[in-house]
Amino acid sequence: MEQPDQFMRIAIEEARIGLAEGGIPIGSSLARGDQLLGRGHNRRVQHGDPIAHAEIDCLHNAGRVGNYAGTVMYSTLMPCYLCAGAVVQFGIKKVYAGESETFAGARAFMESHGVEVIDLDLEECKQLMRDFIAKNPALWNEDIGK
Repeated sequence: MEQPDQFMRIAIEEARIGLAEGGIPIGSSLARGDQLLGRGHNRRVQHGDPIAHAEIDCLHNAGRVGNYAGTVMYSTLMPCYLCAGAVVQFGIKKVYAGESETFAGARAFMESHGVEVIDLDLEECKQLMRDFIAKNPALWNEDIGK
């Protein structure tokens, strides 16, 4: 198993910030080489915004990057179809997910569009989500559209 690098650590920090704010603990970062372009976390609860997912918040915070060639998206959880659509739309060709055990996400969709997806299967990310889901099942089901 690969160990998370600095950009996955940033995504995990973002997830913990979101949890501390009363939101859903999912974080994301976007990098090109060793440069951090953006970071964000799920803000659906905090902003009352159904599409304020972590990856969308991260892209928003990155601002106008212009060309996404060579960028890598990091997310503590396998991206859902909304976020996977943004990855495909902007031509981000590599995604590291902290885990996909608590939520399978849209891996096959991204891969079918030429995105390399690496599931790090990190216990820290799984435990963060398991704890949250156990305490907040209704909020979690709202987040994933159930």
